[in-house]
Amino acid sequence: MAKAAEAFRTISEVASDLDVPKHVLRFWEAKFPQIRPMKRGGGRRYYRPEDLELLKGIRRLLHAEGYTIKGVQKILREQGVDQVKAFAHITTTEKTKPRRGKADGAAAAALAGSNHSAPAKSANSKPARTRETPAQIGVVLQKAIAELQACRRLLLGEAEQQTEPARAARG
Repeated sequence: MAKAAEAFRTISEVASDLDVPKHVLRFWEAKFPQIRPMKRGGGRRYYRPEDLELLKGIRRLLHAEGYTIKGVQKILREQGVDQVKAFAHITTTEKTKPRRGKADGAAAAALAGSNHSAPAKSANSKPARTRETPAQIGVVLQKAIAELQACRRLLLGEAEQQTEPARAARG
């Protein structure tokens, strides 16, 4: 039997829902004071639905959008908790797109109300490095090769056009 949406959840349930280890949730509590689960006797944590929503937004920003801890802290500080919670409602999943810092930049910019397409990050925050699959690397290389070939054709075409008038002048 599934719990109601408004029910409190244990750290194990939240960790399972977010697909992160329990120690990561405890670490995020230390880094983000906005996460405040209720604690019962023995220190047992109970997460409210709004805590879960905030955690989903933080997870999305860190794992899918490529923000650093400092970058997410800056968003929470400057734009508020509701802004981060909004990221929990983006429907694309990490498995359907490459994990890059700017992969969902347009969605992040739209939610942040900004006019540029890249996510707003602090000077010290950089996208998390991820490993590309061989297929992704192959696609990138094929595009680079195609661009280089196009440049070569342009350069050779200009070189041929420049030598033709010289040949005609020599007669």
